[in-house]
Amino acid sequence: SAASSEAAASSAVSEAASEPAAEAALPDGVYTADFDTDSSMFHANEANDGKGTLTVKDGQMTFHVSLVSKKIVNLYVGMAADAEAHEGDWLQPTTDTVTYSDGTSDEVYGFDIPVKALDEDFQLAILGSKGKWYDHTVRVANAQPAAAEAPADGTYTCLLYTSDAAD
Repeated sequence: SAASSEAAASSAVSEAASEPAAEAALPDGVYTADFDTDSSMFHANEANDGKGTLTVKDGQMTFHVSLVSKKIVNLYVGMAADAEAHEGDWLQPTTDTVTYSDGTSDEVYGFDIPVKALDEDFQLAILGSKGKWYDHTVRVANAQPAAAEAPADGTYTCLLYTSDAAD
């Protein structure tokens, strides 16, 4: 709500002297952003050039990333040691189809990750298919407005409206 947003902004201003201020949220919309991780084994699918989709709605940011396989079965925002006790907070996978530059495609797992701040490291635990949790440090950075999809090649009919300058 607007009242809670104003209260949060007021609180952030009063705490600015003691803590670094969080980056202002982006306007609602869809963005492309980098997914930086501390691991060569846990990263965005190469078909997506290390990037994912950041959606901002009502000031809340969610980052969707397609991974390289289906071997990471859950994510948890926080530390691996805390994940078992918070199963209700585990992020569930989506099945994404990625298309590589050679035209081949593959089904991989993707995840919708809540993001509190851009360009700041945060902890993200991953659960592998063998049942072990691992800690990782990740960052969502360099958000840019997503490019609109270009229309497919083909023939299109367009209506052209003109105004009468004499009116």
